[in-house]
Amino acid sequence: MKQAKDFTTGNIGKQIFNLALPIMGTAFIQMTYNMTDMLWIGQIGSDAAAAVGAAGFFLWLANSFVYTTKIGAEVTISQSLGSGNGHMALRYARHALVIAIVMGIIYGLSVYTFSSSLVSFFQLNNETVNSNMEAYLRIIAFGMLFTFVNPTYSGMYNGSGLSRIPFKANAIGLVINIILDPLLIYGIGPFPRMEVEGAAYATLISQGVVTVVFYFYSRSQNSPFRDMLKGFVPDKTLFAKIFRLGIPVSLQSGLFAVFAMILARIAGGWGPIGVAVQSVGAQIEAISWMTASGFSTALSSFVGQNYGAKNFKRIRLGYYRTLGITMSIGLVTSLLFIVFGEDIFGLFIPEQQAMVEGGIYLRILGFSQLFMILEITTAGAFNGMGKTLPPSITGILLNGLRIPMALGLTAAIGLSGVWWSITISSWLKGIVLFIWFAIILLKLPIIREKYSLPQKLFFHIIPNRTRQQFFDGCCEE
Repeated sequence: MKQAKDFTTGNIGKQIFNLALPIMGTAFIQMTYNMTDMLWIGQIGSDAAAAVGAAGFFLWLANSFVYTTKIGAEVTISQSLGSGNGHMALRYARHALVIAIVMGIIYGLSVYTFSSSLVSFFQLNNETVNSNMEAYLRIIAFGMLFTFVNPTYSGMYNGSGLSRIPFKANAIGLVINIILDPLLIYGIGPFPRMEVEGAAYATLISQGVVTVVFYFYSRSQNSPFRDMLKGFVPDKTLFAKIFRLGIPVSLQSGLFAVFAMILARIAGGWGPIGVAVQSVGAQIEAISWMTASGFSTALSSFVGQNYGAKNFKRIRLGYYRTLGITMSIGLVTSLLFIVFGEDIFGLFIPEQQAMVEGGIYLRILGFSQLFMILEITTAGAFNGMGKTLPPSITGILLNGLRIPMALGLTAAIGLSGVWWSITISSWLKGIVLFIWFAIILLKLPIIREKYSLPQKLFFHIIPNRTRQQFFDGCCEE
């Protein structure tokens, strides 16, 4: 396989940071798609924002399913490259893409067929919101193939260390979405005013363009995935490994989306404003979530290669250095949410009631950011080792705890009880997953280096700080 990057040697911090930046850029681009829709739709009113926000939960569910192929591709490709098997990395990429295509078609047909039933789940007694939500879903259903294929392509390139390619492809789609949103939502120039439907069409078109960009790049001379499906021969063993690695992450994310939908239904007891606050607030909170996810994905690729090459010292150092970076970012985000929550929310829905409730949401969620980032970063390290089950078990059990907590807390303190259930579960997830991974690190072999007799004497005679200038220590740190 050509052009793939080697993370088994070299400066650890620089490698992770350079790989993470384009991944973060890609993640922020995806976040900006949703935030751009909300910025324009929110100006119409909270009802329109509630319609797009509620429909967005089913897009969230789709993105959860696509983790099967995204994570499966990232881990299998990075570990194959780490062990020096480029041919096997290409085979895994092919199988992941086939799975994504099939899943995208099935999910799209399901959303279109059952759109009315999906809308009724939220039990919102507002006909305008419900009809807009159904129209949005029916349009977005035609783009589900793109929703599944694009992240899979990103996973393939991230696993190869070529994270700039997904960034460029998604950046093109974002520019198109930013241009189309106001044109189609408000009917500027020759375009009709479509409001919620216009936001759906803008997303559909821009995501389709991203797929086209990925397709043509994959066929270029410089791509490591040329002729992706040419001569494709299905291998059930490769399919099984992709599913084994990806399904735990997909299941965790999917149930996370389902739990969020149930929380939205609970919040809907306070009317469309409750759903709007949760959906818009989640988009704002994605600033720290996406940042951590960028570093988490980079760490996954880094750990995957070094785990395949059995470079356990680099795994330890890479994890703790990444954690130092992400926790610093989380601290800044927490302060912004706690101090300026209401002002930040007001940029999206400039209605007084929405600003007050949104400010409460961000203030409460501000106390969870460090623990959320701790969980996401640690999950990336687990995934790189191919141990996708621990983060999934932790996430599923403790995210599920949000439902009974929300029911109990809302009975006592009202709508803010839903937000406190999210924060408390984030505290628990971060602590549990960090301890679990620390135990895994302790069990990894410590590979000691062999030295000649003169070198051993050197270590005993010369002070520690002086000898470290010449040697990298006698064992792993």
